Amino acid sequence: MEQAATRKIIHIDMDAFYASVEQRDNPELRGKPVAVGGSQQRGVVAAASYDARRFGVRSAMASSLAIRKCPDLIFVKPRFEVYKAVSSQIRAIFAQFTPLIEPLSLDEAYLDVTDNLVGQTSATELAKTIKDHIKQETGLTASAGVSYNKFLAKLASDYRKPDGLYVIKPHQGLAFVEALRIGQFHGIGRVTAEKMNQFGIFTGLDLRQKSESFLTQHFGKAGHYYYSIARAMDHRPVTPNRIRKSIGSETTFDQDLTDYSTLTDALNPLMNSVWGYCERTGVRGRTITLKVKYTDFSQITRSRSSLSLVNDKATLARIALDLLQSIIPLSQSIRLLGISLSSLHENHLQETGQLKLDL
Repeated sequence: MEQAATRKIIHIDMDAFYASVEQRDNPELRGKPVAVGGSQQRGVVAAASYDARRFGVRSAMASSLAIRKCPDLIFVKPRFEVYKAVSSQIRAIFAQFTPLIEPLSLDEAYLDVTDNLVGQTSATELAKTIKDHIKQETGLTASAGVSYNKFLAKLASDYRKPDGLYVIKPHQGLAFVEALRIGQFHGIGRVTAEKMNQFGIFTGLDLRQKSESFLTQHFGKAGHYYYSIARAMDHRPVTPNRIRKSIGSETTFDQDLTDYSTLTDALNPLMNSVWGYCERTGVRGRTITLKVKYTDFSQITRSRSSLSLVNDKATLARIALDLLQSIIPLSQSIRLLGISLSSLHENHLQETGQLKLDL
């Protein structure tokens, strides 16, 4: 804990990034509810403006549900090349202050500014400066979280969105974490939170009262991580140039699916998203994995590896559909479907971070 407390970590998260870029570039969209994504029956919201979020529209929501929540919602097709270019601008700003940059996606990154390039001793002042530079150079707002480890910095960046800045100092970490609802913890999704609730774990304080052996018994290897973050501890360093492990896209359906033809229709946009990223970056892989979550929240995966790299969309689609066929007939209806490409070829890796492929 002593050593961790000496670190100064900033987490920068752009505010409604895709939607904000669209509103910046098209003045007619400003002040209106905007969703980036497909408006068709099986489309999914990739990003929602804050004007849309007031109606309950969220990323990864089915477009049909989003329209019901907000009948005036304006759908805009994604322009990933533009988002990528703006992201490069933002990363160039980060590089003016520290070489220790760990991108998580196009719109967020960790910065270790313990020893920075401008000799600024206050991480809070540095975060303000970075936010100002982003605003001046891109016309967009970012939220920043400042703390002594990555877990707390990421929590802090969410605390006062949009255009927020929040600091969690070393003496505040434990109290901050114990007051959080379990669902607010990064790394604890809805299903895990529901399982924790069954054990009487509803807050960070409840989590801290469980032993490490209890957590590993019931949550596997992740139990070690849960034990640490309940104590506001996170020793993970900010790691520049992370090697990407996989590229994936998944979606949860508004209504559970039950037949093969409907599932193939749902799989197509996921495959398009994964392959689109491969084409933009030059990344290729050998292993294709199908992820399925059933109506009772049980989950399975099916994988197949190729001796050679998957070099075209047709091969990706053929293997993905074979994997889907392998689970037919269905034991029960399906609520979530996902496809990913892994065993990536390092010679093709041109970027760090992981692009969010929410359709």
